[in-house]
Amino acid sequence: MRVIGPNGDNLGVLPILDALQVAQDAGLDLVEVAPNSDPPVTRVMDFGKFVYEQSKKEREARKSQKQVEIKEIQLRPKTTDHHLSFKTKNARGWLEEGNKVKVRVRFRGREITYPEVALEQLNAIAEDLSDIAVVEQAPNLDGRTMLMLLAPKKK
Repeated sequence: MRVIGPNGDNLGVLPILDALQVAQDAGLDLVEVAPNSDPPVTRVMDFGKFVYEQSKKEREARKSQKQVEIKEIQLRPKTTDHHLSFKTKNARGWLEEGNKVKVRVRFRGREITYPEVALEQLNAIAEDLSDIAVVEQAPNLDGRTMLMLLAPKKK
């Protein structure tokens, strides 16, 4: 296996027992850093420090990831065109910010007997926002609500 010394200098290809002896003489650990290469690469270093640096890199990677929020618009089958337009305007703003939007139509009483009214509303919203959004989850009836999920288009 290829051994890298404690100062970062290449000690060459050594048998495992010799590599372990080098690490023991330095008072450090022999850590395998590239197991898939040919020959495998090991480094003489403090293992605790290695684990700490790896976890630090992972934390930094998680910080740089963008968290996608899901915003929600709630409607009813009897929602007027005026209210529908400003709810759609809010959804447009959220989609431009990069958030997903869940559109929920809630049925009360006998409204559940006319699910096609809610389906028309959801299709109209999807059509209005089709320039910046894609339908991630098609409208489906779930109990007394009909849901649709919109996601921003990739640039």
